Parts: sequence; C-alpha cells; structure tokens
Amino acid sequence: MPHIHEKIDFTVEVFIVHKDRVLLRMHDKYKKWLSVGGHIELYEDPIEAAVREVKEEVGLDIELVGSQKIFEGVDHTIELLPPIALNRNRVSPTHEHVTFVYFARTDKTEIKAQYEDDKSEECRWCTEKDLSEMDLWPNVKAYALEALHRLGK
Repeated sequence: MPHIHEKIDFTVEVFIVHKDRVLLRMHDKYKKWLSVGGHIELYEDPIEAAVREVKEEVGLDIELVGSQKIFEGVDHTIELLPPIALNRNRVSPTHEHVTFVYFARTDKTEIKAQYEDDKSEECRWCTEKDLSEMDLWPNVKAYALEALHRLGK
C-alpha cells in the first residue's frame, strides 16, 4: 500500500483470539512475529481498516471487542469502537506509524489470505506458554498476553 504521507501513516493491528490462543504472523519485511494489520486507507476509518486487513491477510471473520457505544450515530457523527491501545513507532529513520491496537474474537482457525500479495510466510495460533518462549517485541508480547487474558477461554 502506498503511504498516505511521507513522514507518518496511521495503521491498525488486531490481536485475534480463538479459545486459548492468539494469532501471530511472521512479518515478511521485518522477519518478526506481529499481529495482523496494516495501513489505514485514505477512505477508511480504523474499524473498517482492521476488518479489511484481517480478511485480506488471514481470511477470518472477526468480532472486534471493546467499550460499549455511548450513542448510536444519528446524523454527521458515527461513534467508533475505541482501540484497546494507541501507539506511535518509528519504522525507519524518516517514517513513523501511529497504530490503533484492537482485540478481536473469531470462531474459526483456518488461515487463508485473500490475495497472494498478502500471504504471510507463516501464521501461528499461540498459547500463553508459546508467547513466553518466542522472541517477540515487548509491545507485541504485552498486547498478545492481554488479549488472551481478556478474551481467552
């Protein structure tokens, strides 16, 4: 996806839980285990981007989890599910991402990328024990563990 801005972009990441496991995928560029996610397109809000990225990258239908809505949209305002977390991270010396972090549930575990370009080298449904043994960035480990604690069965 082309960048919306040369210095900063908005992105989403989704930690998807099925029973007692959270889904991580090997990022093709960074060669690190990350959640599912990507850039928010110019025409999207973060919720639309989260659902689209998950569908494209792993082919799953998800239910995003978060706070209850305070009101239903009636005219010019649509209330969006707030992210579980929000962070800013440098991806290169000249480019940063502001990332909306979401937690989600799914009732299926079969992974199938929608497009060949979105196909990951590897995806893995991880238990809490798996996470403790993996070489993960601290934020990925923290979010994955918290997703399991909040949504796991």
